[in-house]
Amino acid sequence: MVVFTLKNYLKHHITQKLLIMSNVSYYTPEGLKKLKDELLQLEQIERPRVTQEIADARDKGDLSENAEYHAAKEEQSLLETKIAKLKNVVASARIIDESQLDTSKILIHSIIKIKNTSNKMEFSYTLVADSESDIKNGKLSVNSPIGKGLLGKELGDIVEIKVPNGMMTF
Repeated sequence: MVVFTLKNYLKHHITQKLLIMSNVSYYTPEGLKKLKDELLQLEQIERPRVTQEIADARDKGDLSENAEYHAAKEEQSLLETKIAKLKNVVASARIIDESQLDTSKILIHSIIKIKNTSNKMEFSYTLVADSESDIKNGKLSVNSPIGKGLLGKELGDIVEIKVPNGMMTF
């Protein structure tokens, strides 16, 4: 049996808050605006729509056998989870001043050109936060295996990176 004293509860609660807050992500002004716009869309358009669907389904009678009602409640649950996660991301987001970045090393928002040494293919990417990543448009997440492997490296470095299908050298 676990007994939480007020002191233990506060310690646990503060630790959890610090863990959430310590997950800071850096964004361009455009990237942060995109996140805030998505949050606004979810809160002001999707939430009322789902609430109306629940009300409409509730008006149809017996809730225990009402599939529309249960589907709408499930959608509401998923939507609220997504909103909560997005609020945490926005709360811990910071705008990065690209003029202050050390351009001698690969950092977030660095534009990089890498060459796979085994097949000689070259790729150009911009390292971005997870929510801004879009590989088709050349935006690679800093938390991807390749992104993590490149962070802190300098021009001309040979880098071996462990990826899901083995080791790659750039």
